[in-house]
Amino acid sequence: MHHALPPLPSQSPDTAWPTRKWIRADLPTHSQKQRLHDLISDAFEAPVKPALTGGLSLVVIQDGKLVYDKYANGFSAADTYPSWSMAKSITHALVGIAVKQGLLDIYQPADVDAWQGDGDARKHITLDALLRMSSGLKFVEDYVDGEESDVIKMLYVEGKDNVAAYAASRPLLSPPDTVCSYASGTTNIIAQCLAKAVNQAGQAMSEFMSETLFKPIGMMSAMPKFDPSGTFIGSSFCFCSSEDFARFGLLYLRDGIWAGSRILPEGWVDYGRTPGPVQPDEALGYGAHWWLGMAGPGSFSANGYQGQYTLIVPEDDLIVVRNGRSPLEYKDRQRDWTAEIASCFKKAK
Repeated sequence: MHHALPPLPSQSPDTAWPTRKWIRADLPTHSQKQRLHDLISDAFEAPVKPALTGGLSLVVIQDGKLVYDKYANGFSAADTYPSWSMAKSITHALVGIAVKQGLLDIYQPADVDAWQGDGDARKHITLDALLRMSSGLKFVEDYVDGEESDVIKMLYVEGKDNVAAYAASRPLLSPPDTVCSYASGTTNIIAQCLAKAVNQAGQAMSEFMSETLFKPIGMMSAMPKFDPSGTFIGSSFCFCSSEDFARFGLLYLRDGIWAGSRILPEGWVDYGRTPGPVQPDEALGYGAHWWLGMAGPGSFSANGYQGQYTLIVPEDDLIVVRNGRSPLEYKDRQRDWTAEIASCFKKAK
């Protein structure tokens, strides 16, 4: 039995939406200004601290307004940044749009041609299991050169021309819906199922993404990448400005509604942030293509491999976007630093 999810902030009818431009506001009076200053100094102004280098940008949104931003030398609000696995959460949104259009049912078996053979147990894997990383497929998620790595093979070696086909070719390791194992391959299988459902690929799929998600919320910098087969590489590649990642966060903080229009189906955000099973060695919880608990209970986040984060804290009506290029060995420190930034904006109960 799941605990009740904390409510998302309700909005007054006169809320301003940053479809074209974020409204700026001063640092809130409740913010811990000195602590924020110290954390910023550590990340942006102290190159002797390698754990926090690569802190290229930070954007903080509270109550729907941009209350703080900072860019490292040579970077600006106009720059786009790699998403890495933050793209997985964007994929979650796109699936939601297809569900809303009646084109996908996540509780039906995934439409994957390679799984349809007689006696192939993979034909029972649902989109829901894929979204919750519980497909049971064998996939080694390792980014270290020289180690066995399905993700490197998929993105850069034998799988690069058709990332979904590579991922779908993996054997079952455990029955579907029994074990959670975070795997980038599952997202690309989802992306191909999505392409089939909306009957779009390559440039046409890019236009579908733009018309249904990016343009309506003002994510004008978004640059999704596709493999040669035309599949969106939803595991890893959607470049955006930090302010646009924050817009994406606001869509989820507002329960999938933007400027009075429902972009995501009712209940879709809650589905993404409902806890599911997680690997024993994971520090965070996992929902459906969203990480849980990075800034305490009720928070959820899109997390990227090099320290990219779009962190959502409903109880504080807060979004923190941190983009950087950080060595893998400092990933935990980057995550903790981002959570500490969020705690500087905690509202009194």
